[in-house]
Amino acid sequence: LCFAGDARVRGQTGVLSERRGSYPFIDFRLLNNTSLSGEIGTKKKVKRLLSFQRYFHASRLLRGIVPQASLYLLDEDYLGQARHMLSKVGMWDFDIFLFDRLTNGNSLVTLLCHLFNVHGLIHHFQLDMVTLHRFLVMVQEDYHSQNPYHNAVHAADVTQAMHCYLREPKLANFLTPSDIMLGLLAAAAHDVDHPGVNQPFLIKTKHHLASLYQNVSVLENHHWRSTVGMLRESRLLAHLPKEVTQDIEQQLGSLILATDINRQNEFLIRLKSHLDNQDLRLEDAQDRHFMLQIALKCADICNPCRLWDLSKQWSERVCEEFYRQGDLEQKFELEISPLCNQQKDTIPSIQIGFMTYIVEPLFERWAQFTGDTPLSGNMLNHLRRNKAKWRSLLHKQHGSSRSNDHSGQVTGSQEQTLTKEETP
Repeated sequence: LCFAGDARVRGQTGVLSERRGSYPFIDFRLLNNTSLSGEIGTKKKVKRLLSFQRYFHASRLLRGIVPQASLYLLDEDYLGQARHMLSKVGMWDFDIFLFDRLTNGNSLVTLLCHLFNVHGLIHHFQLDMVTLHRFLVMVQEDYHSQNPYHNAVHAADVTQAMHCYLREPKLANFLTPSDIMLGLLAAAAHDVDHPGVNQPFLIKTKHHLASLYQNVSVLENHHWRSTVGMLRESRLLAHLPKEVTQDIEQQLGSLILATDINRQNEFLIRLKSHLDNQDLRLEDAQDRHFMLQIALKCADICNPCRLWDLSKQWSERVCEEFYRQGDLEQKFELEISPLCNQQKDTIPSIQIGFMTYIVEPLFERWAQFTGDTPLSGNMLNHLRRNKAKWRSLLHKQHGSSRSNDHSGQVTGSQEQTLTKEETP
C-alpha cells in the first residue's frame, strides 16, 4: 500500500507537473498569491524552493517537532467563551467559524481533544494525551489554510456534525468505542492535504497522485494514506495489538473513500435497499460500518442543512475555490472545468443544483433511517429554506441582468456535472 512513501508525499499535492507541452512545476500556494506569482522565475528556482519546503516539513515531523503556534490549549482566562461553546458542541447551530476564532485557529485540535474525552475514548484506548495532541496537530497542520473551503475549519465542521450524528438514538444505541473513534478520526482527516482542486483537474494535468492511484478516488486515497502515515509517525496507537491497528487503518480507509462523490449513487441505492427491505441489523459490525459511511457522507455535505448565515459562508467559500481552479485552468490554457467559470457559473445556480441532486436525496434517506428525529427534521427544514433563498437570489440576478444565459431551473447538464465532479 506504500504507506511509508505516502507519509512523505504529504504536503506535496500543491506541486503540479503540467503536461500540455512542457509546463513548469506549479505551486498553487504561490499562484494564489498575486504578489508572489509575478516573482516566479525559472523552473529550477521554483523546484529548489519547493524542495526546501518539502524537506523542512518532512524533517521536522520525523524529529517529532511540531509548530509551537499550534500548541494552543484552552485557557480559563481568555478562552472561556470557547469552553462555553464546547458545552454545546452537540447543538446543530454550533458556529464553527466563531469557535475557530476563539481558539486562535485551532478549532480542529481543540474540538477533537474535547470529543475524545467526552466519548471516553482516551480512557478506553489508554491514549497518551500528549501523543494524541501531537497527532491532531499534525492533522490540522496538513490542511492548507489558504484553501477557502477544504481547510481545517471544514474538517472541524464535519467532525462536529459527525458528533451530532453519532448521538442519534437509532445509531448511538449500537455503537462501540471503536466505531466512535473511527467516525471522529475519519471526519477529522477526511480531506487532509487537499490541494484545492478536484480529481478531474489532477487527472487532466497528469498529477503524480493521479498516476499513483490510477485515476480512481485520487484525493480520497491520498487523504487516507496520509492519515495512516500520521498515525504511524505519531505512534498514537502503537501500544495496541498489531491486528487492531491494521483493522483501524483499513476501516479508516473504507470510511474516507466513501466520501468520493462519484460513489454517491452506489451508496444511495444500497441505503434505499436496506431501508425498503428493513434489513439493517446494527448489531452486525458490517451494517454499523455502512451507516458510519453514510453518516460521514452526510457530515461532509451538510453545509446546506445549516443555519442560513453559516450555510451561505460555506457556499461562498466552496465557489471561491471552484473559481480559483477555473482561473488556474484559464491561466495555463486548459479547458475550464464545470462549475469553475465565474462568468457563467453563479453561486445560486451551483448551490441549487447541489442541493437538488446531491444533498436532498441523501438527507431524506438519512431522516428515514433515523426515524425523523428533531435533528433530521431541523436539517431538512434548513435545507428547504436555504434552497428557497438561493432561488430568490437567482431570480434577482436574472432581473438585474437579462443577458445572463442562466435560467432559474437547473438544467440536465448541470445535474450530470454535479454527479460526476467533486462537490463540496
